Amino acid sequence: MQFNFVIVQHSLNAFARCLQSIIFFGVNTRRRFIKKSGLGVLALTIPVEFELFSKAINMVSKKHFEVIIIGGSYSGLAAAMALGRALRNTLVIDSGKPCNRQTPHSHNFLTQDGKTPQEIATLGKQQVANYSTIHFFDGLAVNGTKTKNGFDIQTSSGEVFSASKLVFATGIKDLIPKINGFKESWGISVLHCPYCHGYEVRNEQTGILGNGDYGFEFSTFISNWTPYLTLFTNGKSTLTKEQSTRLKNRGINVIEKEVKELNHTKGYVEHVVFNDGTKMEVKAIYSSLPFEQHCTIPEQLGCELTEEGYIKTDDLQRVSIPNIYACGDSTTRMRTVANAVSMGTTAGMMLNKEFVFENFKATENE
Repeated sequence: MQFNFVIVQHSLNAFARCLQSIIFFGVNTRRRFIKKSGLGVLALTIPVEFELFSKAINMVSKKHFEVIIIGGSYSGLAAAMALGRALRNTLVIDSGKPCNRQTPHSHNFLTQDGKTPQEIATLGKQQVANYSTIHFFDGLAVNGTKTKNGFDIQTSSGEVFSASKLVFATGIKDLIPKINGFKESWGISVLHCPYCHGYEVRNEQTGILGNGDYGFEFSTFISNWTPYLTLFTNGKSTLTKEQSTRLKNRGINVIEKEVKELNHTKGYVEHVVFNDGTKMEVKAIYSSLPFEQHCTIPEQLGCELTEEGYIKTDDLQRVSIPNIYACGDSTTRMRTVANAVSMGTTAGMMLNKEFVFENFKATENE
């Protein structure tokens, strides 16, 4: 028997929300699907593999929304939850590649301390999907244009969705240095934030990869978590004489050799290896990397960036272009899960408030 998409399309109107939560979060057998949804009669009429059925349900037939959120990690999901609770018809477009996907555990987030990033994101998406006005599209947004009534967003697969307002929760892309082993260890034992991971490597042999003012300031900062510190300048030191003296007085060594590679086991660093063949044992390394915006659509639409390269927002998460908001790592150097959620919630609430006052005013003028 051939698969009947007409049956599926009509059925979606009645039980799409139930199926979304099941599909997105781990139900992958036909028996469990039937048990969860209570749709045994329908299942008997569609003798196909669940994977094919899932593909039909993943289709987003609706093309216009009040809000499109680009980016469905912590900040985007937080914005979606606020908008869902405000009854806003919202689409979340996400490519499923968060910047912390390699990180084994997340910390410093109340009720979720020690959970994996995937656990937090999965539970978050499951809870957001309970709101009937929230829709999801799995894909990469690649182009955005301003229209008479708002914005059009095009995905890499060719779909075009429109909305009156946008939220960018797109994150940033770290530019990994050309040091063997760095990429594989980034987010595991090569770290950017002591509040996220410093407790787990407290009192361990720790390195700082940096130079100049950054190297001095970050070495001073990380001395709160461990006294066993070495600053790797990866070439000639640009520290001032005073900075070098102050670090030396605190027992913080400075090594000017160029770093060739990081010896590691599954991302856990064991040695820093230098170009001259010598090496030094460490358990963790801190490094602040240059970055670029993960998504170019904000710049396409004219959104202003800060001197550091973040999307510029005000305290309400509004950007320089009307009807666009931004939140999360793409807007701030404070890269924590808790901060991303806070900013996303603010963006969702303030965007909805803007809608409410606009609609109220429009009604008065009728």
